[in-house]
Amino acid sequence: MAEKRTDGGRIFWGLILILLGGLFLLDQMGKLDFGDIMSTYWPVIIILVGLSIIVGNGFRRIGGGLILILVGGFFQVRELGYLPEDIWHYAWPALIILVGVWLLFGGVFRRRGGTAFPVDAGKDMDITAILSGQNRRFSAAGFKGGRATAVMGGAEIDLTEATLEGGQAAIELTAIMGGIDLRVPRDWKVVLDATPILGGVSDERKNVMDAAPKATLYVKGTAIMGGIEIKS
Repeated sequence: MAEKRTDGGRIFWGLILILLGGLFLLDQMGKLDFGDIMSTYWPVIIILVGLSIIVGNGFRRIGGGLILILVGGFFQVRELGYLPEDIWHYAWPALIILVGVWLLFGGVFRRRGGTAFPVDAGKDMDITAILSGQNRRFSAAGFKGGRATAVMGGAEIDLTEATLEGGQAAIELTAIMGGIDLRVPRDWKVVLDATPILGGVSDERKNVMDAAPKATLYVKGTAIMGGIEIKS
């Protein structure tokens, strides 16, 4: 399945490069002005990125890509002069509402097309950082997982001294215009289901391959104009 997603993304961007090359060629031949086209149709780039996310995921997780397509479409319609100049005063609250709707219903799309985790997020961790910072360390045995949300704030979660109940647990991390740092032991296996929207979710650990993992942590990460980093 992963190979299909890679092929889809490669074919998609291959076609885009062919199109760009053709436009550059026409510009060199004096048939059109490439700079003038880009000054008017630059939002198409955002739309193409959204399409690439959907195609790259095999049309299974469309939430993040769909939001980018809608944002790019809005700016494109504005550039074409079909919207008043002061429309942004009303558009940014609508964008916040759109992100909120995605947070409410995005889980439905992830359950349909995302990674199927064998365990659900527990209730040992419940962190909310809004316009503030949270720093939590868990060292008790039998950690069952939980949730953490950072909205225009930050959260640091340290699980390096914790043990997982039954050798596995799941957590859900959501960063909206904020950041979450998660630290786990190096001998844990991390299964990551990431949904970045104008943000990033990354596992910065160095894999240890000479021994079987002591535990498995399942992480569902959503970063909207924010970032989530997993470290050891």
